[in-house]
Amino acid sequence: MKKSRVAGKVKKIMAVDVLALILVSVALGAFGQMFMKLGLKEKPIDLTQLASLKLFDTLFQRYVFIGVVLYLIAVMLWFVVLSKAELSFAYPLISIAYIITAFMAYFVFGERISVFRWLGILLILGGVFLITRG
Repeated sequence: MKKSRVAGKVKKIMAVDVLALILVSVALGAFGQMFMKLGLKEKPIDLTQLASLKLFDTLFQRYVFIGVVLYLIAVMLWFVVLSKAELSFAYPLISIAYIITAFMAYFVFGERISVFRWLGILLILGGVFLITRG
């Protein structure tokens, strides 16, 4: 009886660790997107320039580079998440990034967020709540 209680506590701690890794990975990915957007506002790029040296200029532009590095760190953490968590649990939690980016878009870029987008964010929050309970 005592061993099963200990095993249950260990499992709960591992679940918290995985959830923390998911949140950190998602947040880093969202901040990576914000930095890339900041950089691309300064130096926009279009589809035809992706096959030219302009791509390298863009990648090494200060904010874009920071964003790419943050995104790569998020991917490396995601490898750990996928090694420990069920895909059907972990992957839907990436939707938290939509919530983070909506707030960043509003506060950092001054974007207008419509009522329908806020309602969508509430639905996402509800989905995240349900996923973490099941």
